[in-house]
Amino acid sequence: MSNGSFFSAPGRRRGGTLALVLATLAPLGLGGWLLWDNLGRQDDNGGGAPASSLPTVSSTSSPLPAQPPSSSPKNKGDDKPLTGKVVVLDPGHNPNNRDHTAEISRRVDIGTDEKECDTTGTATDAGYSEASFTLDVARHARTLLEARGATVKFTQDGDRVFGPCVDERARIGNSAHADAVVSVHADGAPAGDRGFHVILPKSVRGGDADTSKIAAPSRRLGERVRGEFMDATHSEPADYIGDGSGLNVRGDLGGLNLSTVPKVFIECGNMRDSKDAAELTDPKWRERAALGIAQGITDFLNG
Repeated sequence: MSNGSFFSAPGRRRGGTLALVLATLAPLGLGGWLLWDNLGRQDDNGGGAPASSLPTVSSTSSPLPAQPPSSSPKNKGDDKPLTGKVVVLDPGHNPNNRDHTAEISRRVDIGTDEKECDTTGTATDAGYSEASFTLDVARHARTLLEARGATVKFTQDGDRVFGPCVDERARIGNSAHADAVVSVHADGAPAGDRGFHVILPKSVRGGDADTSKIAAPSRRLGERVRGEFMDATHSEPADYIGDGSGLNVRGDLGGLNLSTVPKVFIECGNMRDSKDAAELTDPKWRERAALGIAQGITDFLNG
């Protein structure tokens, strides 16, 4: 058939139909190619398809797992970290000692020596006594420790005629099988001397005194109390005793020498200095002091 020949009439009808089909399919093919090309280009660039073009999740699909909470709940008992622990607080001196000077002056055996049963303690220039201070701080600390689950015992709670003597104070902690004992005091150094310090037992042996087994744990207790007391009160270690570390080791205190359980003293400040006295007589400051002591004990027992 030559290039100039024409199809018959029926052929023309077939040709028209084919052209119509091709005209219909061409846009669909072009659209499909463009969609494929666009997806491919996005993948090459590291991105996925736009959110509007992604298929939706069927209502019968399994839901995505929930995200874990930002923080796990506390384990049961975490709010009572001292459950099962026994703490003895020893408020230094006794408000009634001043009325019983003869009784508290008698000598008692402290293992390595003999010392007075007890003393009246010191006081600020305005007359606020060390015995009143120690009771208030110890009572606040007791409240905090009991809230944490500890069993707290006192050597005296202002309910004794005088004392107890230093040897009995040690025996109270021993008999309680205390996990920690802290004796609360305030110092009576010369005016101008400032700061607090924690007294640790020296390793001694003599008579009924043997601190060889408690010296090391008592130091750990003292270090925890020192750190937390500083944080709570913003007080500085004493500038008049020891090496400025806030720790002082002694072997002449019956309350430490006769202890068979970890024990320390804390001298919370100098009552004879006006600046320290202003803090020691401040009820809010005493609450912070109690918090530091309680937290130091908690750190030690949970360490």
